[in-house]
Amino acid sequence: MMNVAVTERNVYENFEVETDILYFNVGRLGLVSFHGRNYNIKKSMSADQLQSYIADGRFVKVNANCYVNAGKMLSMDDGIIHFKGCGSEEKQVPVSKWRQNQIKNLLSSRKPIAM
Repeated sequence: MMNVAVTERNVYENFEVETDILYFNVGRLGLVSFHGRNYNIKKSMSADQLQSYIADGRFVKVNANCYVNAGKMLSMDDGIIHFKGCGSEEKQVPVSKWRQNQIKNLLSSRKPIAM
């Protein structure tokens, strides 16, 4: 009889911000709430770590403390950002009409982000 080990990725410990996260909220004292397709994780991060996620252009600011993964956005309409691959448990992020127009202009003026 052969034993086969199945390796499962523990998303709560080993998530990749750039590929797994739909959006994140920055709280006080460096506490960041990451939101994935079917999970939410709170984690302390340094200002330098956060800045590295924002600086490469993958995440776009939608309000004072919320950033969305531009590559995971499906659509933006009526003040709501919808994400790809969320099915019936779709996660959404509210965005002001003014910020929605800014994001559309920003995304249309840049090259596509390689995933």
